[in-house]
Amino acid sequence: MDPDLSDLTEQIALDPTQFIGIPLALIGAVFLSLGAQFQHRGVTKVEAHTADSFGKGLTGGQLWLLLSRPSWVIGTVMLGLAIFFQLSSLYFAPIIVVQPLGAIALVITSILNSRVNKVKLNSKSIIAIVMCVGGVFLFVGVAAFTAVDKPVTDRQLITILTLLGCVLAAAGIAFWLFRSRIRAVFYVIMAGVLYGFVATLAKVVIGRVQQSEFDWLTFTCVLGLLAATALGAYFVQNAYASGPPDLVIAGLTVVDPIVAVVIGIVVLGEASQAGVFANITFVIAGAIAVWGVFLLARNHPQTRL
Repeated sequence: MDPDLSDLTEQIALDPTQFIGIPLALIGAVFLSLGAQFQHRGVTKVEAHTADSFGKGLTGGQLWLLLSRPSWVIGTVMLGLAIFFQLSSLYFAPIIVVQPLGAIALVITSILNSRVNKVKLNSKSIIAIVMCVGGVFLFVGVAAFTAVDKPVTDRQLITILTLLGCVLAAAGIAFWLFRSRIRAVFYVIMAGVLYGFVATLAKVVIGRVQQSEFDWLTFTCVLGLLAATALGAYFVQNAYASGPPDLVIAGLTVVDPIVAVVIGIVVLGEASQAGVFANITFVIAGAIAVWGVFLLARNHPQTRL
């Protein structure tokens, strides 16, 4: 075999057991898509009966009413299954391999939402979806060739937790001050950022449990993971009240993996071997994907402006 080809194979080859993570991630993407559709239906019904609070964020009373909507409960169960399969995939495979596969949910959700609501996607929306999915796969495709899996040190973990604390504080303050002017795109971007941290911390916790490291940092990771999950879930519900489900999934499946991979690159040094071309591609691909989310928010026929 050509030495160069052999080196390339060694860089991208997965352990046989790691391939198990790929179908698990795909199953999770299907449940994510279905859960989004059902939850969106439940939220819109509740919001329609309490329209006086639209644009101010869902209240505690509205969140309680969601529990009485069978569609929302079914959607929540499906999202729970999506999380289960995602965590299972992270147990077997690296985050840069399985996390981006959630972008498949955007395609499934767009088709489902179009059929269920009999709303034909316009050309600009289709282009935006292609930009989202294409940008994500290009971003992580390059990362798969250049990333190096490294153990997370305590110092790096403290940095991640500090960044998460800053993000949680900024998101909470922004929501409190500007909640009357916030629309779907803010919610989906912030939820995607938070879930990017959730995926990263979940991978870290899984690794530390495997190594029987049950110290204060591990428990802090669990607390941070739960806090980010709770706030991210609240933002998602608000996004459903002001935008279509495929816009929500676009934000989650684009921003989520990009944030997770950026943390891996900047904090964990997983792209320390990447060249200039790879780094330029990261920036371009990420910009394409994020811009696709904004285009979808602007041009989707169901988006409330």
